[in-house]
Amino acid sequence: MRELTEVRALLARLDEVPADAIESQDLDFKEWPGDDRKLVRLAVEMAVCMANGGGGMVVLGVRDKVVGRSRAILGVPATADPNRLKRDIYERTAPRLTPEILELAVPEGTGRLLLMQVHGGLPPYTDSAGAGSVRRGKDCVPLTGDLRDRLMVERGDSDITALTVPGEPSSLLSPAAMERLRDMARQEQAPGDLLRLSDLDLLGALELLRDGRLTKASLLIAGNTEAITRHLPNYAWTYERMRSATAYSDRVDGRDTRELALALALQSLESRIAADNPITTIEHGLHHFEFRAYPAVALREALLNALCHLDLRLASPVLVKQFARKLEISNPGGLIGGITPTNILHHPPLARNPALVQALSKLRLVNRSNLGIGRMFEAMLIEGKEPPLIIDEQSAVRVVFKRQETSAPFREFIAEEGKAGTVLDVDHLLVLRYLLGHAEVDTATAAELCQRRSAEMRDILDDMVQVHGYLERGGAGRGTWWRMKPALHRKLDGAGHAERDQRIDVDVARTRVLNMLKQRRQRGQPGMSNAEVREVTGYTRLQVNRLIHTLEAESVRMVGHGRGARYEYIGALSARVAKGTE
Repeated sequence: MRELTEVRALLARLDEVPADAIESQDLDFKEWPGDDRKLVRLAVEMAVCMANGGGGMVVLGVRDKVVGRSRAILGVPATADPNRLKRDIYERTAPRLTPEILELAVPEGTGRLLLMQVHGGLPPYTDSAGAGSVRRGKDCVPLTGDLRDRLMVERGDSDITALTVPGEPSSLLSPAAMERLRDMARQEQAPGDLLRLSDLDLLGALELLRDGRLTKASLLIAGNTEAITRHLPNYAWTYERMRSATAYSDRVDGRDTRELALALALQSLESRIAADNPITTIEHGLHHFEFRAYPAVALREALLNALCHLDLRLASPVLVKQFARKLEISNPGGLIGGITPTNILHHPPLARNPALVQALSKLRLVNRSNLGIGRMFEAMLIEGKEPPLIIDEQSAVRVVFKRQETSAPFREFIAEEGKAGTVLDVDHLLVLRYLLGHAEVDTATAAELCQRRSAEMRDILDDMVQVHGYLERGGAGRGTWWRMKPALHRKLDGAGHAERDQRIDVDVARTRVLNMLKQRRQRGQPGMSNAEVREVTGYTRLQVNRLIHTLEAESVRMVGHGRGARYEYIGALSARVAKGTE
């Protein structure tokens, strides 16, 4: 649930951007419709939409297409009763929804906003007439049959892997897959007494044997090729070594190699990727350490995610494409339960195939606390590499790893911090890597980078200043920025980064922008946009705002709002008149 302090901070941004730009999966702004009946209809629609999307907040009383607090915040009338609205929503939804509705005092408009916090529950939800929608990104889309079915999957009500299959259990299993499964679990230090059980007793302990029959999850994990082909006809995996975007030099299908069972598929895919996964050797003291271009930990997590979260209703394979400079791993089925690429690091875990995931978690091959994505990120970041790119294509999820060299200075820094008892988490690593290529970072940028809320991110950044001593802080309020301490920057920096190196000194930036604005005024041309100033200075949007603030004393003003805003030189006399001193 978003806190009032966070909502106030978001409202403060309305002087720079429209509310629509701030909206997200769990946040929407709506203008008060005026008529009570329209209000109830809007509130019910939004409550259903948010509940089906995993929960979220709707701020009532804000226009979402204009820039400027005074223009955007109209407020709600004093007659608007939160308790009555809550009761109306409860009576008009099925299953019943009981959102929290809070009041927030503001200086604009009527002086008050209503914040409707809707909690996710057991979708699908509809209104009393059976109509509904679901939150997808910043939009509420109709709750069609396909989406209703998808919500049922997210609840686990249609877990295909929990269904049993006919036949003698022993005849459906692959001895090689069972042995490989034990080896993998043993490496992850699964309980020894569990691994010493017979095949059928082990599957029973994993809840994969029910009423004397195997579940489809057990076939996925350790079934033989014939059983998997017969009972899971849509399941397959394919590996392609790509020469270009449209041509491959090698292609392997799991059905052809008879390595369909997850335990064997994982081993086969890892060995094929390893054939073109070069090693970098780094000397550290008397030791020589070897690092792969694609870290083994990150690869295993990505492959297990693809094999565990595939949608078995879709006739599409788990697909691995290995290019010269990147690796792509995709599985059929999009992200579920409100998870998006921009919140996946910290979103509560959800499984498309709960029976399969639960069994693998007992073997310690996967983690049910949503640590897998974090481990993928961490494995790349501790070697000074970019984290993987996660793309939701609705019908599939694709994870992309860029082929990169290990940064020896960064890896040595991580090792030294570890010896000193300091363990850097993914947030710290993301910020440090960003600051190797950028002069500074503001709270909003860091929050987006780490998929945190602004209040959380400020605490993390302050911790990196006060506790770890990695960063230094400047500015104040919304203009606060953080940058890496020069000594640490020199220690971690290798060959340099073009984006940072192209940044110009602040005095040079001031002079350059001021001269360009004066020349445009003399020629009768319009001023410069924020984007144009960024282009000539290498600054970020907020850095440009701070630069213009320092130029106000030299007769530079912002004219217009939103995307049409421009910075113009208005002349010394005009500036004094505007201030009322002339």
